[in-house]
Amino acid sequence: MNIFITGVNSFVGKALISALKKYPLIKIYGCDLKIKKKSNNFFSADIRNKNFFKKIPENIETIIHLAAISRDSDCSNDLVNCYLTNVVGTLNVIEAAKKLNIKKIIFASTEWVYPDILAKNLINEKLNISYSLLKSDYAKSKLISETHLKDFYESNKYHDVSIIRFGIIYGNRNSNWSAVESIFNNIKNKKIVNIGSLKTSRRFIHVKDICEGIIKSIKLKKFNIINLQGEELIALKKIISISQLILKKKVLVAESNKKNPSIRNISSYNSKKKINFRPKISLKEGLTNLNDFFNKQKK
Repeated sequence: MNIFITGVNSFVGKALISALKKYPLIKIYGCDLKIKKKSNNFFSADIRNKNFFKKIPENIETIIHLAAISRDSDCSNDLVNCYLTNVVGTLNVIEAAKKLNIKKIIFASTEWVYPDILAKNLINEKLNISYSLLKSDYAKSKLISETHLKDFYESNKYHDVSIIRFGIIYGNRNSNWSAVESIFNNIKNKKIVNIGSLKTSRRFIHVKDICEGIIKSIKLKKFNIINLQGEELIALKKIISISQLILKKKVLVAESNKKNPSIRNISSYNSKKKINFRPKISLKEGLTNLNDFFNKQKK
């Protein structure tokens, strides 16, 4: 199988390439806006360019589309680039699939397409999302692209399209942290940790589990929307508690909004049913690995 990945330099992109190398029958190609070490398989390409399809090698069977402006602040600060990259870029990926007869598109979307007002109640993929309820331009850009991909599938049913709504990802990285890495780093290096509420909760998911979910989704046929979420709803209080145990350190915790926790509880029912996906990495294991990673960075 020949797979083409956009956004190979991203956090998920690098982890996915590493995970795919376990499968000798899969040949991996990919691009990003800038590539330090170019090769026949990995090269620079701009998904915003209408001629993007000309960059893709022949005989690709699956496109895994990860490339995006993924931080909401980056989207808000440059709306033009946000929509050019996330919406027009995805349209160019769709056009490439048409022109090159690539049979499968896997699209990296996000749980942020679920509005905050509804996300507390273990919502799933059946929810009919109202664009008007979204405040985030990042989420809006992803939902628009989901609509374009569904329209593409409906008019070209010999292509398979899978939309993967990622949960809040954490793992070994030096920047662009989720609450997990940020809190752990603060406990490691400070005496006081400032948060909103100890009860703020997410179904955090390790990047390695995300990659396993993507790989399992390659087998999906027709049109699918699946959430990839962690196994449990994890409160910030638990992250702090486990972090302190691993680091053998106590810190003071200051809550700025104690009575108003932010809770996003997104179901992974479809991923369990359709691709038999169950996260393997516990929060304790993930934080232990993160500690080892941080320690190595200091050497």
